[in-house]
Amino acid sequence: MRRLLITVLLALALTAPGAGAAVADGFVLDRPLTGAVTRGFDTLASRYAAGHRGVDLAGRAGATVASAAAGRVYFAGSVAGVGTVSVDHGNGWRTTYQPVRATVAKGDVVGAGDPIGTLLAGHCATACLHWGLTDGVDHLDPLQYAATPTIRLLPHGAMPRTPPPLAAARVAAVGGRPVAGRITSGFGTRRHPVTGVVKLHDGVDLAAACGTPVAAPADGVVVDASFHAAYGFRVRIDHGAGLQMAYTHLPGLEVREGQRVAAGERIGRVGSTGLSTGCHLHWMAWRDGDLIDPLTLGR
Repeated sequence: MRRLLITVLLALALTAPGAGAAVADGFVLDRPLTGAVTRGFDTLASRYAAGHRGVDLAGRAGATVASAAAGRVYFAGSVAGVGTVSVDHGNGWRTTYQPVRATVAKGDVVGAGDPIGTLLAGHCATACLHWGLTDGVDHLDPLQYAATPTIRLLPHGAMPRTPPPLAAARVAAVGGRPVAGRITSGFGTRRHPVTGVVKLHDGVDLAAACGTPVAAPADGVVVDASFHAAYGFRVRIDHGAGLQMAYTHLPGLEVREGQRVAAGERIGRVGSTGLSTGCHLHWMAWRDGDLIDPLTLGR
């Protein structure tokens, strides 16, 4: 009995607020419903194995479902006939909520505890919410990051699993694309159309006629406005929350370093300077200094 008590206390210590890696890194989830856990998360042998990739929380049909953390609505609609809301938390991870009648729309910014919809019947014999945490490929147990820990009894000799660290949720107010136009080349490895070298295409190419206005998708401060041999005239803007974006191949510079710009404000025009095969905008993005695909930003 004494050994069992010690194991329980150790499990509680490692999942309590302030003790786990998740809390230390600042990413803490509030429960979207206050109901009890009716079914837990299955630890899977592989990402493709069958299993329960979330937790079920008891509730009643019509109850308000809240966002577990600050973020931007990534999806609000129906998946295979099931009402679904997904919130991107700006750190590569999204929380998902089913079955829910959404009261938010894609692109809406929400805070922790803000309503995102109402619970629908149908997931359990009595109404319950299926709550998940995913990066789009892998799934984690959201209760490992919950502000209110869940106490689990472990077999003698077993050690509680420490969740991997996640960065704090941060959201930059990103609006639409900087210019309307079809995507002619996405982010990723490709053969460069001018040099012929296979390398990372470090942004997204948006086709548009030369002279088309380029608008800042978010408020920010210009941190660089200069000419680059490969990118041509390039404007780089710090949009806050660790997010910077650049707009390249412009025909010239219309903004200067240190200038503050507003979302929707013109920062240049589409051109074809530098290593370019025609009029288009090469759009780049960094999160905390690391290149990312700008199309993954919630809009």
